[in-house]
Amino acid sequence: MTALVTGATGFVGSAVARKLLNRGESVRVMARESSDKSNLDGLDVEIVTGDLTDKASLKAACQGIDRLYHVAADYRLWTLDPKEMLKANVEGSQNIVLAAAEAGVTRMVYCSSVAVLGIDPAPPHGTEDTPVTYANMIGPYKQSKFLAEEAVRDIIEKQGLDVVIVNPSTPIGPRDIKPTPTGRMIVEAASGKMPAYVDTGLNIAHVDDVAEGHLLAMDKGGTGERYILGGENMTLREILTDIAGIVGRKPPKVRIPHNAILPFAALAEGWARMTRGKEPFATLDGIKMAKKKMFFSAEKAKRELGYSPRPAHEALADAVDWFREKNYLR
Repeated sequence: MTALVTGATGFVGSAVARKLLNRGESVRVMARESSDKSNLDGLDVEIVTGDLTDKASLKAACQGIDRLYHVAADYRLWTLDPKEMLKANVEGSQNIVLAAAEAGVTRMVYCSSVAVLGIDPAPPHGTEDTPVTYANMIGPYKQSKFLAEEAVRDIIEKQGLDVVIVNPSTPIGPRDIKPTPTGRMIVEAASGKMPAYVDTGLNIAHVDDVAEGHLLAMDKGGTGERYILGGENMTLREILTDIAGIVGRKPPKVRIPHNAILPFAALAEGWARMTRGKEPFATLDGIKMAKKKMFFSAEKAKRELGYSPRPAHEALADAVDWFREKNYLR
């Protein structure tokens, strides 16, 4: 049995590839020619060149595979060109699912995100069924992932494809090479660069648990069902305090109002646009999203898939250890 994993050069995708190899499955990964493939070093995988927006390359990548794990996505909280992100996440997801179906693949897992789900401030917090609309989506990343999941659902319903949807929360751990927006926060905090915090929160899950959840969804998930692959709900203050303890620093004690950061985020974005530089550490959309705690419940995945996430502290400690080993910490 051969599985195709998209996004396997990245954070979550490489963890999924490793889980499949540990299970003894044959793994093919699709990557762009320009991708950093260091996350695949030492892995016994077949690498094919492809791009989610290039249908011909997808057709070739899908030949001879039995299962598809579509994990690839353009994950940034800020971009110079939102249309590029929409094309990769929405059109790209449609393209790969249809290419796999045309190649005879009968079972797929599509990796969405909790970013597309509704938020509930009261326990059990956000679930797979918490009401939400497109109007609640802040920024191009959330908007593109919302539209992408809708597009995949439409294909499932119209073509009767056997696709399971997973919604990871905030994956943390080793091999976050970019790093992701959350990984950048961990690097800054572990380096002593975050002396203050805002009142927000995240659901922290170890990336290897999230990867295991993908395999469980493939094995046990219901067609068209969505499953939150989450872990532990933590406020940002709790996260930063935990990181401070891991690296032996003092935790931050100053809480900054969200609106006080907006002018700095606007300046940072303006400078990034003017210089066509990389994503600024603080963005307007990021501050707007931080006004709500991204707390979720993974009970459905635990109950129906057997998903079993470890404590968030282990995810944070593994992430810090990896960033330290790879010289990300300053």
